[in-house]
Amino acid sequence: MSADTRISLDLVGITKVYPSAVALNGVSLSIRGGEVVGLIGENGAGKSTLMKVLGGTIAPDEGEIVIDGAPLAEMTPAAAVSHGIAFVHQELNPFSNLDVAGNVLLGREIRSGPFGFVDRKAMESRVRPLLDMLGTRFTASTAVSELSLADQQLLEIAKALSINVRLLILDEPTSSLTLAETQRLLTVIRRLRDEGVAVLFITHRLNEVEEVADRVVGLRDGTNAGELPREGITKDAMVRLMIGRDVKQFYVPPERQAGAVVLRTVGLRTRTYPDAPVNLVIRSGEILGLAGLVGAGRTEFARALFGIDPVQAGHAEIGGQPVEPGSVRAAIDAGICLVPEDRKTEGLFLDFTSAGNIVMPRLAAIARHGFVDGRVEREIAEDFRQKLSIKARRLDRPVGELSGGNQQKVVLAKWLGLHPRLIILDEPTRGIDVGAKAEVYSLMRAMAEQGAAILMISSDMEEVIGVSNRVAVMRRGVIAGVLEREDLSEEAVLRLAVE
Repeated sequence: MSADTRISLDLVGITKVYPSAVALNGVSLSIRGGEVVGLIGENGAGKSTLMKVLGGTIAPDEGEIVIDGAPLAEMTPAAAVSHGIAFVHQELNPFSNLDVAGNVLLGREIRSGPFGFVDRKAMESRVRPLLDMLGTRFTASTAVSELSLADQQLLEIAKALSINVRLLILDEPTSSLTLAETQRLLTVIRRLRDEGVAVLFITHRLNEVEEVADRVVGLRDGTNAGELPREGITKDAMVRLMIGRDVKQFYVPPERQAGAVVLRTVGLRTRTYPDAPVNLVIRSGEILGLAGLVGAGRTEFARALFGIDPVQAGHAEIGGQPVEPGSVRAAIDAGICLVPEDRKTEGLFLDFTSAGNIVMPRLAAIARHGFVDGRVEREIAEDFRQKLSIKARRLDRPVGELSGGNQQKVVLAKWLGLHPRLIILDEPTRGIDVGAKAEVYSLMRAMAEQGAAILMISSDMEEVIGVSNRVAVMRRGVIAGVLEREDLSEEAVLRLAVE
């Protein structure tokens, strides 16, 4: 890309006001071809609204957008594409009835012959170099229905690269990627930067921003919080930019001494690893971190404990009593609850209200003659809003309108009303900002202090080491070892995960 084709973009004094809130208040941001700018901020800071303005899906009330030195009279989605602006959104919406090439070139299909039929070979040839650049495991002819969540994320990135991109906007692009895939993506970002593409990188994973960004722009409460040059980009500096203060004692394990055994698994074998017995003990008042590489079997173990997936052999005990395998009802009755990895599809009914989600496991208890008692529902939901500091203007609105961190609190509230003995948290802070993470950690500590046993599955090494009393490391479906707190280090966890 020559210097004269590189994009020059300036957002100047962008303001967007809704009836209930000021989403953006005089926000400015500049980016040039050949640089990576990290855009950081807590959920609700205004990042998504700013991207919608830039993408032309909403119009600002004040301010202007200047591209290549010329102010735009109006920004539309078509105008964004014509200027070489491509988005990779956090929410994935591929067409599962098409193959990879069909998704990447959707609306831009290559046709040939007198009847204008789609030329499959030509499309695959066009898409293949993009997949090679990303190092994907799938091909241009792979059916999208066969792709994992991580593969779908890479597909969306390939789709964005397929246009003549001058500005690539990545919104939480690594949230579903493995460590190796993340590193591959960061390499692609650097390559695009070196070729003159501007990259706007939005993520809560501050270590990735630190690794790849040339500048950092922070938003807080809909306003500019400041910028950091390359030499000033550190995790502590970014946290201060986002929340206006240092996060002291960010990772604090429970102070309570572990009590009696709550969960004991004896030779439990999952469908994914039928030849790998899992023997594990979790005690009252402790947070046991479950670490391991992607594919080690951690989520499958959690699903088996909660009765979603069948148990091939062995059993689990709660308080010394066996739990009927393969039954979610039996697991709940025994005092087990699961906060799943994908809260949007497995943990919540997004179209239901926040209050409705909170009382969902207790509908029978608050129903009269088959109808939910609305007054009781509101009282319970309001109680948890205060206890968990759920930031929602109205609890009678769809829970899908809340930020990721507040959605996670609603999932927790849903189960806490049952006073569970074992709480399984699968990637509890994925996709939420640093401030919301601190609140989730505080809730976890409070639950442990009250005597619950907590099993926390996390791919965030810093999180696992910082929050847990002990860490069990899973490898190919078995517990490769358990580390006491005084023995915890990244090296010790990785040694058990990969040996």
